[in-house]
Parts: sequence; C-alpha cells; structure tokens
Amino acid sequence: MPSLEQTCGGGGSGQLSAPRLRADTPERAGLDPGELRLLAREVHDLTTGERPWAAGTVVVAGRGPVIAVEQAAGFAVRYSAYDPDTDAGIELPARDRVPMTVGTPFDVASLTKLFTSVAAVQQIERGTLGIDARVGAYLPEFRAAARHGITVRELLTHTSGLRPELPLYDCADDAERMAMLRAEAPVGVPGTYTYSDLNMLLLQHLLERITGRTLDVLIHEGITRPLGMTATDFGPCPGAAATEDQRRPWAKADRGMLRGVVHDENAWALGGVAGHAGLFSTGRDLAVFCRTLLAGGSYGPARILGPDFVELLLTPPGLGFAVDQPWFMGELAGRGAAGHTGFTGTSLVLDPATDTFVVLLGNTVHPRRRRSDSGPRAAAGTRVARAVLGAPPADPRRP
Repeated sequence: MPSLEQTCGGGGSGQLSAPRLRADTPERAGLDPGELRLLAREVHDLTTGERPWAAGTVVVAGRGPVIAVEQAAGFAVRYSAYDPDTDAGIELPARDRVPMTVGTPFDVASLTKLFTSVAAVQQIERGTLGIDARVGAYLPEFRAAARHGITVRELLTHTSGLRPELPLYDCADDAERMAMLRAEAPVGVPGTYTYSDLNMLLLQHLLERITGRTLDVLIHEGITRPLGMTATDFGPCPGAAATEDQRRPWAKADRGMLRGVVHDENAWALGGVAGHAGLFSTGRDLAVFCRTLLAGGSYGPARILGPDFVELLLTPPGLGFAVDQPWFMGELAGRGAAGHTGFTGTSLVLDPATDTFVVLLGNTVHPRRRRSDSGPRAAAGTRVARAVLGAPPADPRRP
C-alpha cells in the first residue's frame, strides 16, 4: 500500500457489498499467464537502455474483479535536469534517485478529461444538464460559443470546432484568461472532430455554473470519494513521479524540474484544477475507475452512474472517451474498447467485450518532452487481448 507521503487527496470507502478488485493469478482472472509474463517483461524493458521510453513505469491489468498484473519498474525521479547541449538528462546520484513503486502517483494529464466527462454525464443523468443543450444557455457570457450554437454533446465529442488550445499561460492574470476563453470562436467546421482542451475547459465552467461547486469538489464528491480512490486528486502531490525540466524553447513556460505540480502549462496557469488536466492518480486507483465502468457504474455499495448512462458514455464515438483506437489500444480495439492517453505518458483502456482493463503509466516526459510514441501502449493492449484469447476455458467450479 502507498504511504501517506506517496498519495494525495482524501476520502474513503465503507463496507462493500460487491466484489472489490483483488490481486490474484492470471488463471483466476481467466487470462493466459504466458502473455501476461511477456506484458510485465516488456513494460519493465521500457525503462532500460540509454534512451528509455520512460524513466519509470507502472502497469496494472486484469479481468473482472481480478488484478492479474501489478508491477513497477525504473524510477519516479531519475534526473536533476535536462542538458540541451548533450540532449540528455543529468542523472542524479544513485542514492538520490527515487525508485518507482506500484503506489507512486502520476500526473495523469489528459486522463483528467475522463473524470470531467463522467461528472458531466452525472449531471445529464440527474436532469440538470441537457446533452444537446447549447452551451450559451448555461454560459451566456461565453459569447462566441453562444453565437455559434456549440452544444454540450459537441464539447464531449470534440466536435465543437474549437482549436486545440489557447496560450492561457501567457496571460497576465485570470481576468485576461477568462476574456480569451469567452471570446474564442470555432475555427473548424462544427460536427467535425478536432481534439481540443478547450472543450473540457468550457465544460468545466458549465458544470461549475449549474452545480455551484468547483470541479475538484465535483470529482471528489461524485467519483473518487465514493469509489475509495484515496490517491486521486488535483495537486499538489509531493510524492508523485517527476515530469519535465520545463523550459523554453521546448516548453511553453520556464518552471524547472517538476514534481508534484501539474505539468500542463494551461492547467498550471489556471491554478492546477482544469477540465483537461491536473489530476494525479495511481495505477490501482485508475484500475478501480476502469472496473467501475465495466461493472455498469457500480463498485461495492457505490454507484456513480447508472448502466444506461455508462453505455451513453462509452457508445461510439464516446463522450470524453476515445473508442476503438488501435494506435494506443492495440488488439483490444475493435469491439467497443474505450480509454484515453495523457501527454505525460499515461493511458488506460477498458474493454467491455472481454471485461478487461489495462493501465499503463510512464513518466515519459522526464527529463523533457519527446515526440509521442504510443507503440508501447498499443503493445500492452495487444498483450491483454491475446491473454484473453490464449486463456483456457473457465472452470465453473473455480470461485
């Protein structure tokens, strides 16, 4: 179990009336042990060599209520800085490096969007938000969005036409940031997919307007606390895996080596709580999140969504979730698998067709950001898919 120093956030869970996730053998999970041994070895190897995919990794994978793989490799903190002259990280002395553990929290970056999306669908379920309602009906001061008739569904499906991001990190103050957001009009054709952080920022403001609560409170009270996800919260999170020596020109701000504070420059400029980024979490907590959705919105005595609304969330093209994307899901894609990636090196995939999930976390931007490589994420999804296909028939006498 992670120590209090390693985790961030709070909350708890009561007596469970349904199976919780438990660690057990691949066979108990109905998965092929050979494929999962390969998964564990390959994820470990991502942290080795002169140019590792990530300084450290955590993988959690399973089927049903069983976690069949939970492993950490490499380092949560390996480098003190990045040296642009040698294009390499400056290694810390061995005694000062921090090993990765399965309980290490990560800045999960855009996985935050999944929690914002669930919070929105919770309001849809309660009838306080209309999925096809116009944003301007709730946020009339967001003049450009109102004028162009952007809808809640378009925000959730990245079809609003809004550009990917704005340089909010360069604004002088919050008033300037808000003025920029309120004036932002679509640059693309509404209805056409364009992935945009701005969609989730508008959704955040909308949710805060209709509930009277801030996004961090909505996610804590509506998702993480009832599910017992005690290691999941917005930062600061001092024990987290380090991210980047964030400096211009490769970054958008000069902040130095980051650990325990949000990596995303816009989320940082907004105070660390944003609809598109800012959450910290662990592999085990994200596995609980996956299991809850695979179980139709329930985990133990807690229900965060009804089954019909989980189906709404995950039905193609997905609300916040990406659906059937082989580029990061591998062979799990194709029958309704859903998930997301995060810029810092994080990802999760849940597959209702096989009742499986895989969470792969890596601090790939430590010591500095590189061109994205989702090959290891896709390979992990493929290993889990093949573990299902290679598993022997379930023994009905086995609990």
